Amino acid sequence: MFVGEYEYKVDNKGRLPLPPRFRKELEDGLVLTLGPDNCIVAYPKPDWIKMTANQAPTNFFSSDKERKINRFLFSNANEVSVDNQGRIALPSSLREKCGIGDNAIVNGFNTSFEIWSPAQIAKERLTANEARQLMEILEERK
Repeated sequence: MFVGEYEYKVDNKGRLPLPPRFRKELEDGLVLTLGPDNCIVAYPKPDWIKMTANQAPTNFFSSDKERKINRFLFSNANEVSVDNQGRIALPSSLREKCGIGDNAIVNGFNTSFEIWSPAQIAKERLTANEARQLMEILEERK
Protein backbone atom coordinates (compact mmCIF):
# COMPACT_ATOMS: atom_id res chain seq x y z
CA MET A 1 0.00 0.00 0.00
CA PHE A 2 1.26 3.45 -0.93
CA VAL A 3 0.48 6.16 1.61
CA GLY A 4 1.83 9.58 2.51
CA GLU A 5 3.05 12.61 0.64
CA TYR A 6 6.69 13.39 -0.11
CA GLU A 7 8.45 16.22 -1.92
CA TYR A 8 11.64 15.52 -3.85
CA LYS A 9 13.97 17.26 -6.25
CA VAL A 10 14.02 16.03 -9.84
CA ASP A 11 17.63 15.96 -11.03
CA ASN A 12 18.84 17.36 -14.36
CA LYS A 13 18.45 13.90 -15.95
CA GLY A 14 14.79 13.71 -14.93
CA ARG A 15 15.36 11.19 -12.12
CA LEU A 16 13.13 11.26 -9.08
CA PRO A 17 13.90 9.55 -5.76
CA LEU A 18 11.10 7.42 -4.37
CA PRO A 19 10.17 7.11 -0.71
CA PRO A 20 12.14 4.21 0.78
CA ARG A 21 8.93 2.52 1.99
CA PHE A 22 7.63 2.38 -1.60
CA ARG A 23 10.68 0.69 -3.11
CA LYS A 24 10.09 -2.88 -1.89
CA GLU A 25 6.72 -3.02 -3.69
CA LEU A 26 8.40 -1.95 -6.94
CA GLU A 27 11.08 -4.62 -7.29
CA ASP A 28 9.37 -6.01 -10.41
CA GLY A 29 9.33 -2.57 -12.03
CA LEU A 30 6.55 -0.11 -12.54
CA VAL A 31 4.51 1.54 -15.23
CA LEU A 32 4.02 5.29 -15.38
CA THR A 33 1.16 6.81 -17.32
CA LEU A 34 -0.67 10.09 -17.61
CA GLY A 35 -3.53 10.35 -15.16
CA PRO A 36 -6.83 12.07 -15.92
CA ASP A 37 -6.05 14.71 -13.26
CA ASN A 38 -2.90 15.95 -15.03
CA CYS A 39 -0.44 13.99 -12.94
CA ILE A 40 1.69 10.90 -13.50
CA VAL A 41 0.18 7.72 -12.08
CA ALA A 42 2.58 4.92 -11.12
CA TYR A 43 1.52 1.28 -10.89
CA PRO A 44 3.60 -1.69 -9.78
CA LYS A 45 4.09 -3.68 -12.98
CA PRO A 46 2.17 -6.78 -11.79
CA ASP A 47 -0.80 -4.57 -10.86
CA TRP A 48 -0.65 -2.79 -14.22
CA ILE A 49 -0.74 -6.13 -16.04
CA LYS A 50 -3.78 -7.26 -14.05
CA MET A 51 -5.52 -3.90 -14.41
CA THR A 52 -5.04 -3.63 -18.17
CA ALA A 53 -5.60 -7.29 -19.08
CA ASN A 54 -9.17 -6.53 -20.08
CA GLN A 55 -8.44 -3.08 -21.54
CA ALA A 56 -6.46 -4.05 -24.60
CA PRO A 57 -8.61 -3.91 -27.70
CA THR A 58 -9.20 -7.48 -28.80
CA ASN A 59 -10.81 -6.72 -32.11
CA PHE A 60 -11.45 -4.08 -34.70
CA PHE A 61 -15.03 -3.65 -33.53
CA SER A 62 -14.38 -2.15 -30.11
CA SER A 63 -16.34 1.04 -29.47
CA ASP A 64 -15.04 4.51 -30.20
CA LYS A 65 -14.92 5.28 -26.46
CA GLU A 66 -12.95 2.09 -25.73
CA ARG A 67 -10.44 2.91 -28.45
CA LYS A 68 -10.03 6.47 -27.16
CA ILE A 69 -9.44 5.44 -23.54
CA ASN A 70 -7.04 2.69 -24.63
CA ARG A 71 -5.17 5.16 -26.81
CA PHE A 72 -4.89 7.60 -23.88
CA LEU A 73 -3.88 4.90 -21.39
CA PHE A 74 -1.38 2.93 -23.45
CA SER A 75 0.19 5.69 -25.55
CA ASN A 76 1.22 7.54 -22.40
CA ALA A 77 2.47 4.42 -20.58
CA ASN A 78 6.17 3.90 -19.88
CA GLU A 79 7.82 0.93 -18.17
CA VAL A 80 10.54 2.01 -15.75
CA SER A 81 12.59 0.44 -13.01
CA VAL A 82 13.99 1.67 -9.73
CA ASP A 83 17.75 2.15 -9.86
CA ASN A 84 20.22 1.21 -7.12
CA GLN A 85 19.78 4.62 -5.51
CA GLY A 86 15.99 4.32 -5.32
CA ARG A 87 15.25 6.65 -8.24
CA ILE A 88 13.11 6.37 -11.33
CA ALA A 89 13.59 8.22 -14.60
CA LEU A 90 10.53 10.31 -15.39
CA PRO A 91 9.93 10.41 -19.15
CA SER A 92 10.24 13.96 -20.44
CA SER A 93 6.91 13.70 -22.28
CA LEU A 94 5.06 12.96 -19.03
CA ARG A 95 6.98 15.64 -17.11
CA GLU A 96 6.04 18.22 -19.73
CA LYS A 97 2.36 17.22 -19.88
CA CYS A 98 2.10 17.44 -16.07
CA GLY A 99 4.18 20.59 -15.62
CA ILE A 100 6.80 18.85 -13.45
CA GLY A 101 10.00 20.85 -13.20
CA ASP A 102 12.73 20.78 -10.54
CA ASN A 103 10.44 19.52 -7.76
CA ALA A 104 7.78 16.84 -7.61
CA ILE A 105 5.29 15.60 -5.06
CA VAL A 106 4.95 11.84 -4.64
CA ASN A 107 1.48 11.15 -3.31
CA GLY A 108 0.41 7.72 -2.04
CA PHE A 109 -2.83 6.52 -3.60
CA ASN A 110 -3.52 3.08 -2.08
CA THR A 111 -2.34 0.50 -4.66
CA SER A 112 -0.68 3.11 -6.86
CA PHE A 113 0.94 6.48 -6.34
CA GLU A 114 0.85 9.79 -8.14
CA ILE A 115 3.59 12.21 -9.11
CA TRP A 116 2.54 15.86 -9.23
CA SER A 117 3.96 19.27 -9.85
CA PRO A 118 3.70 21.19 -6.57
CA ALA A 119 1.56 23.89 -8.22
CA GLN A 120 -0.89 21.38 -9.72
CA ILE A 121 -1.45 19.36 -6.54
CA ALA A 122 -2.00 22.58 -4.59
CA LYS A 123 -5.07 23.15 -6.79
CA GLU A 124 -6.35 19.62 -6.10
CA ARG A 125 -6.00 19.49 -2.31
CA LEU A 126 -9.15 19.54 -0.25
CA THR A 127 -9.61 21.24 3.06
CA ALA A 128 -10.93 19.06 5.89
CA ASN A 129 -14.33 20.72 5.49
CA GLU A 130 -14.42 20.03 1.74
CA ALA A 131 -13.45 16.40 2.35
CA ARG A 132 -16.22 16.02 4.90
CA GLN A 133 -18.78 17.49 2.49
CA LEU A 134 -17.72 15.13 -0.29
CA MET A 135 -17.84 12.15 2.06
CA GLU A 136 -21.41 13.11 3.01
CA ILE A 137 -22.41 13.33 -0.66
CA LEU A 138 -20.87 9.93 -1.40
CA GLU A 139 -22.56 8.42 1.65
CA GLU A 140 -25.94 9.69 0.42
CA ARG A 141 -25.44 7.80 -2.86
CA LYS A 142 -25.16 4.45 -1.10
